[in-house]
Amino acid sequence: MPQHGGKREGSGRTPLPESKKKIAKTIYFTPSLQNDIERYATGDSFSEKCIDLISTQIAKRKRNTEKRVKFIDLFAGLGGIRLGFEKAFKKRGYEPVCVFSSEIKDYAIKAYKNYFKEDEIAGDITKINANEIEDFDFLLGGFPCQPFSAAGLGLGFEDTRGTLFFEIERILKEKQPYGFLLENVEGLINHDDGRTLLIIIEHLKKLNYYVSYRLLDSQYFGLAQSRKRVYIVGTKDAHISLDNFEEHTSVFGDIMEHGLPTVDSDFTRKLFSRFTPQQVVGKAIKDKRGGADNIHSWEIGLKGSTTEEQTAFLNLLLLERRKRKWAAEIGIDWMDGMPLTEKQIATFFPHKNLKAFLDKLVKMGYLTLEHPRKREKGRRIPDETKPKGYNIVAGKLSFEFTKILNPADLAPTLVAMDVSHLGVIDGTGLRRLSIREGQRLCGFPEDYDLSFLKESEAFDLLGNTVCIPVIEAISERLAEMYSN
Repeated sequence: MPQHGGKREGSGRTPLPESKKKIAKTIYFTPSLQNDIERYATGDSFSEKCIDLISTQIAKRKRNTEKRVKFIDLFAGLGGIRLGFEKAFKKRGYEPVCVFSSEIKDYAIKAYKNYFKEDEIAGDITKINANEIEDFDFLLGGFPCQPFSAAGLGLGFEDTRGTLFFEIERILKEKQPYGFLLENVEGLINHDDGRTLLIIIEHLKKLNYYVSYRLLDSQYFGLAQSRKRVYIVGTKDAHISLDNFEEHTSVFGDIMEHGLPTVDSDFTRKLFSRFTPQQVVGKAIKDKRGGADNIHSWEIGLKGSTTEEQTAFLNLLLLERRKRKWAAEIGIDWMDGMPLTEKQIATFFPHKNLKAFLDKLVKMGYLTLEHPRKREKGRRIPDETKPKGYNIVAGKLSFEFTKILNPADLAPTLVAMDVSHLGVIDGTGLRRLSIREGQRLCGFPEDYDLSFLKESEAFDLLGNTVCIPVIEAISERLAEMYSN
């Protein structure tokens, strides 16, 4: 029986939408212009090269005519990158428009929505398809630092799968915006022996971006905080210089609040029983190190009053336990603060009843009896084959305050874990760093409200946020490139 041809249901090509159908036009070129197109445009065919040049020029003219820049804000946190970016582009006469934001921490989302007055904040970026995001000009993101595949650089796109940088990479690849601004912690420079940063830069370059990166310190951008961060920028046109920014400096006293409630606790009462408020300004309170700028728990009787002899011994042990000769004698790799046996201590602190003397300090909580630690798989673990020795109890965050800020100096880097232990002398008392002061140390505007969050939530966000003036300075250079 003869077979009859004909179109089967579902066969053939999918019809193109009208907006993507190509139209034939005739254009006349001089030979020199044709040569320039072949030389400077990108594309597999002459037609594609012409489209490349035309599209590029149209995009530039649109930018300068519409004066609008669209961006997305990934791993948004409090929106610090957005704030600096928007401020810089507004200076250039652009209207910044955020078309997409993503954040997973619930109290960060509350703060972000409250300030930016936005209802829709996407959650987990790994669940978002790039084609669901409106076209945009810049991608902004402060992504977490994570190791990549140990298989090396040869896997191409696969190198980054399973990391949050991959989410940035896949969106850039799909959407091909004009540029990006990324921020990461200082540790990215040496993370995995520099391999992590190398993979990031190489993958961004493969997406046809001119990529620059630098480690920049916020203290040179007018903030009273030393906060070093890695900044990575890229554009389709040219490299952005991240050198020779104009320097501005300030100190904590420039942003300090006054007249706030102070803390009345066992800790502060014992502290001020031995020192005046002015004497503790700029001091660290920890038992790990010695030095003139450090106050130890035994010096204020925090765990019980100590005699002059006990105090002198504890100060001496602080120094002795750091000496390299003890590591060789114990048979371990040197570490900063090793437990010493009674016999070893007797060589520099002779005492007729040394064991009872040491055990009393253990009972008071100033000393602990522990095994020395050996290095194993990059970690320090107790070596139970070695005899126990006496060591200083050096838990940094076990004290109510660990650092008293100096109004005439910089604040240390705000870290989420210990920012609530930073103290400020206010009048004749001691209080914690306020949330507003924490915001000012990062350059947030005065109308950014975090008062409705728990203090622990606010400080967690501030310990992980960006420094806005640094972002603004970088974005000014992006805006200049974008407009030209």
